[in-house]
Amino acid sequence: MATIEILGVPHAYELTAPTSCPHALVFIHGWLNSRGYWQPVISRLSTDLQCLSYDLRGFGESQSLPETDSNRTQTSFDLTVKFGSALNSSVDSLYTPAAYAQDLVTLLQQLNIHSAWLIGHSLGGTIALWTATQMPECIKGVICINAGGGIYLKEAFEQFRAMGQRFLQLRPRWLSQMPLIDLLFTKASVARPLERYWARQRVIDFVVADPEASLGTLLDSTTEEEVNRLPQLVSQLQQPVYFLAGANDKVMEPKYVRHLASFHRLFQYSGDNVIEIPDCGHLAMLEQPEAVASHILSIVSVQESVVSGQ
Repeated sequence: MATIEILGVPHAYELTAPTSCPHALVFIHGWLNSRGYWQPVISRLSTDLQCLSYDLRGFGESQSLPETDSNRTQTSFDLTVKFGSALNSSVDSLYTPAAYAQDLVTLLQQLNIHSAWLIGHSLGGTIALWTATQMPECIKGVICINAGGGIYLKEAFEQFRAMGQRFLQLRPRWLSQMPLIDLLFTKASVARPLERYWARQRVIDFVVADPEASLGTLLDSTTEEEVNRLPQLVSQLQQPVYFLAGANDKVMEPKYVRHLASFHRLFQYSGDNVIEIPDCGHLAMLEQPEAVASHILSIVSVQESVVSGQ
């Protein structure tokens, strides 16, 4: 693991060795996750393509000094009041997808990566789309995994935000030490139970995530303005954009993935840029790493052939 400081926060990242391919793959994790979730996919791709994975600001190991449990509890309370009273005043927020996209722009520039495909999971997919708009020459394409949406359903989003805030308040440090707590995370949001190794990692990432970043990303990515902007982003991108959906994903159902994908020129009339993965929930890179890696390699190879043939 190496680190680069962005906005005063050390960002943890891992970069595999260069290959003969001129493009790097950049993996962006989702909410309350970390870069390690990409390892089953990266291990299958790094021979052919250079791979970069990193922890988003406030998650995994991309954090400032850790807080005590008492400070975390007070911070969570303060933030609930702060964000709850100003949901629509996030123009200057550090936690919008656009702000995280700027972090990634800085990271790529500092690592001298000038040609890349972005692979984003869930919230990471939104960050990938924003980054592609900010770096049109550098970003050759985007692959969103378990990511979609673009339809603002007021009641549903309000319930989602309320549940998310309650969820975040139940995070004492000692939670990760509770016997068998990881068993709850083997089945959450997936089609088939995960290995306990990954369940334990989910518990750790849930507990250590920075309170402000956790709540800020939850709220700033689900405003009406932000959700309605997604289709505009997709429609404006000139780069190829593909979507991998879990057939059994209950968090981001395939119909919502197809909806967002339909705004890109590659969708045409039959959803040519949507690939549905059978027997897969919301964590495709852990549930079906072989399929995800195969689809990524195929997409990048096909698009490279298209560019070469022009």
